[in-house]
Amino acid sequence: MPSKIAQIRLVSSHPEVYEPCDDSFALVDALLADQTNLLMHNPKLCMEVGCGSGYVITSLALVLGQAACSAYYIATDINPHAVRVTRETLEAHGVHAELITTDIASGLEERLAGLVDVMVVNPPYVPTPEEEVGRDGIASAWAGGENGRCVIDKILPVADKLLSDRGWLYMVTLTANNPSEICLQMRDNGYASRIVVQRSTEEESLHVIKFWRDSDDRLQANEVGAANKTGPARIFESLLS
Repeated sequence: MPSKIAQIRLVSSHPEVYEPCDDSFALVDALLADQTNLLMHNPKLCMEVGCGSGYVITSLALVLGQAACSAYYIATDINPHAVRVTRETLEAHGVHAELITTDIASGLEERLAGLVDVMVVNPPYVPTPEEEVGRDGIASAWAGGENGRCVIDKILPVADKLLSDRGWLYMVTLTANNPSEICLQMRDNGYASRIVVQRSTEEESLHVIKFWRDSDDRLQANEVGAANKTGPARIFESLLS
């Protein structure tokens, strides 16, 4: 029986590519936690921005499995080594995605505008000096500039342009990124949100936030129901208070 998520032993690696870590695992756990909704969502186009080792996009394809056999997958990364490693990881698991070396989605905006049903992002969120942002190699995977928001704030408007009317965005954030401010910013742009997974380690407190267009009334009802039952949703309320 195929694995529900990517197997670490089959994930390729390179010295200049970020390996799966707590943030990667939290994002994939969020997809697993939301698997029932994802299968009902039946996405046609799924995208990962910043694919790194390929662990997340491969896991997303496996989580959706045969139930979303018509889904098309795209993954981007500014690091060419990451694109090669992702290709090897996908091939090792018998799944496919179109891989593109680019910064976020540069050159793809017109092609993908309004078409992406599911987007997953584990962005560079670590607070660093601004000059470290966008450097070549592995540093591009974590250097987030002031408050870790430099790349996040570039990704959000791109996501808004690419997501379909029923598009969902799953994004990893760090407490230092001020996730409540991110949620309020997205709310101003017409998005509802909730925390799917919250996880604290010795070094950081992570939140995987799901965003969807507030006009999607059916999803809004489902998510409100989930908010009445789940701890992470209550944590989200405290973030906005």
